[in-house]
Amino acid sequence: MTSEAAKPIRVALLGCGTVGAQIVRLLTEQAHELAARVGAPVELAGIAVRRPNKHRDVPAELLTTDAAALVTAPDVDVVVEVIGGIEPTRTWLLDALRSGKSVVTANKALLAEHAGELFSAADAAGVDLYFEAAVAGAIPLLRPLRESLAGDRITRVMGIVNGTTNFILSAMDETGAGYAETLEEAARLGYAEADPTADVDGYDAASKAAILASLAFHTRVTAGDVYREGISAVTPSDVAAARVLGRTIKLLAICERVGGDGGESVAVRVHPAMIPRNHPLAGVGGAFNAVFVEAEAAGQLMFYGQGAGGAPTASAVLGDLVAVARNLVVGGRGPRESAYADLAVRPIAQASTRYHISLDVADRAGVLAAVAAVFAQHEVSIAAVRQEGRAADASLVVVTHSAPDAALRSTVDKIAGLPFVHEVVSVMRVEGEDS
Repeated sequence: MTSEAAKPIRVALLGCGTVGAQIVRLLTEQAHELAARVGAPVELAGIAVRRPNKHRDVPAELLTTDAAALVTAPDVDVVVEVIGGIEPTRTWLLDALRSGKSVVTANKALLAEHAGELFSAADAAGVDLYFEAAVAGAIPLLRPLRESLAGDRITRVMGIVNGTTNFILSAMDETGAGYAETLEEAARLGYAEADPTADVDGYDAASKAAILASLAFHTRVTAGDVYREGISAVTPSDVAAARVLGRTIKLLAICERVGGDGGESVAVRVHPAMIPRNHPLAGVGGAFNAVFVEAEAAGQLMFYGQGAGGAPTASAVLGDLVAVARNLVVGGRGPRESAYADLAVRPIAQASTRYHISLDVADRAGVLAAVAAVFAQHEVSIAAVRQEGRAADASLVVVTHSAPDAALRSTVDKIAGLPFVHEVVSVMRVEGEDS
């Protein structure tokens, strides 16, 4: 049967903002090619928006404000969601799945909290749930984790998954400017939202880390399981200190499979970290994203590209839509949830990390020995020390070997109370180097 003679695949689109408008454009401009790839025409059945009068470029007969009715309409085969948020989006997608519609979503916050519920509904109805666009925009990342590496054992996923914070930290590194003025520049250029909290405080990256860990380790991980720190406390002094040591600072999402006496577990964290300037992630500038995946058989893989934006995200959505539509044409199913491992999520206190600690101390004999003694008491090994005198005071920088985060935190707390320590200037984790 040719695509022209096949029954059309009818699509309901929720949202017609920056990403939704690009989806409409691509569905229209590439209609013939999409039909050839799918084996049937792909048509818009309707578009749910809040204010139809704002979308004059879209045929009026496609627009509706009744999303609840659209997602369960009998002539709809697939629901594509690019609205975001938790409710009422969660309810609409559950209703769509229970009504036998496959779903394509770009909603990382929803997936990071309710993926299990959505997958259960999809399984019960025998339909697909795809979400490539939820992490890293146009970068094909989730499908390799779900499908290409399904026969391998993934041990670590580490990367830059938020373009706003990467733009800010890259600019601070290049110009020496402070956080506040660089954030203002990011907003002016359109890289930061009017309310940048989700980005700069790490919430966006934490949602993405939860999705990555869930897929990589076959375990349900939610955003609440992810340890999170943002970038607002990063100072020009931190950036300068990193540069002196041949490093740069990036906001990293780190997902690890960890062994131990109690069996395997998963550690998932998002925080700023110093990485060597010769590390591949160090050269990822501006609003770009990049993710390293380490697997036992495949080794190290790196995925790099546009992590956000209307057209790149729409590209990922369309890729999912083609996959879902093909399944409908041939009567197949896409990958289902794989959470068989059900590993425990290890708290940050038990995660093995390295610290870069900068101290202002009195410049007198015995200070370094006393500080080293505190590290020894907490069984934290020192990798490097640098001290610079400034009149009666000194700047003391200590870089540790890997140790449990709880031991490192206790060490810093103890050092902060020493009488000759004027200030703990900064504490930054170190990644990408041998421990």
